[in-house]
Amino acid sequence: MPNYKICLLPGDGIGPEIIAEGVKVLNAVGAKYDTTFEYTEALIGGCAIDATGNPLPQETLDVANASDAVLLAAVGGPKWDTTDSSKPRPEQGLLGIRKALGLYTNLRPVTIFSALSAASTLKPEVIEGVDMVIVRELTGGLYFGERHRYYDEEGAGTDGVKGQRAVDTLEYREYEVERIARQAFEAARKRRGRVHSIDKANVLDTSRMWREVVHRIGETEYPDVELVDMLVDNTAMQLINDPRQFDVVVTENMFGDILSDEAAQITGSLGMLASASLGDGVALYEPSHGSAPDIAGKGIANPLAQIMSVAMMLQYSFDMVDAANDIMAAITKVLDAGYRTGDIKDASTPENMVVGTVAMGDLVVENL
Repeated sequence: MPNYKICLLPGDGIGPEIIAEGVKVLNAVGAKYDTTFEYTEALIGGCAIDATGNPLPQETLDVANASDAVLLAAVGGPKWDTTDSSKPRPEQGLLGIRKALGLYTNLRPVTIFSALSAASTLKPEVIEGVDMVIVRELTGGLYFGERHRYYDEEGAGTDGVKGQRAVDTLEYREYEVERIARQAFEAARKRRGRVHSIDKANVLDTSRMWREVVHRIGETEYPDVELVDMLVDNTAMQLINDPRQFDVVVTENMFGDILSDEAAQITGSLGMLASASLGDGVALYEPSHGSAPDIAGKGIANPLAQIMSVAMMLQYSFDMVDAANDIMAAITKVLDAGYRTGDIKDASTPENMVVGTVAMGDLVVENL
């Protein structure tokens, strides 16, 4: 009987509620496929700050490195919001664990469940057939560049004005672009054979290098894959105007962060977007939404993105493709039957079909 060790990181806000539903589904999969999952819970984010003063304690990293996969829920909340760069923030835990585990690739599938077409703010004829994967570089760019704030008493800038200054450094190395490009081209070979590379090459030197490297990798190693360059501002528009044109989208860290959240709205809710973070170490799986502190503890959070993250974990870390497909099929059945959490209901959804977090998890298990 296979046995897999999983590091659970519930985090903050709705995190503990939705990760419980992910574990519930995992246990049902284990019973069906004669597999056991061993869980160890650890701290990250705001709860880790409260307990240890550190958003990513060393103990958490030790547990993660000793596991076969990491399942994370969400971090953050207004309790820990601060503009003081000397104070810890929950998001530092998330960035830190990605860096520490060498997870440089983030995969975010964006697919449309036909039953939810009315939940999207876009017209059904625009989103019908949308099926893309956003490949986001995860450990470089602005989020990991040097940063500092200072008070310029001399007005040394070109404007000659005294006052506060803040600097964030956007930096990429050639090898970082090469490896994320290969991930995108490999994904496209297994899909429809098209890669959109997103940059801001009309302004940024990092984007010009990005474009040069992606083209070199594509032309020399993947001549069978179509490569399309697109500026990030145009991409933001095209995701709304014609999302069906995209197959695999590859881009740098901050652009990918923003565009994947925009793409989530095509599906009707951030609660429907899962992700996998892959690289050199133990892989990490998480929903793409935040901690939603405004609804924490109310039992109304949508657990489906967390459950779909479980499906990605089964596929990418454990090679349990059939089990992953079973989860997606079960979710489809639940949605086709008309059940909704509050974030994905529409005007036609009967009140008795609107369910809470636990009930939605139960429905997925029943349909497994």
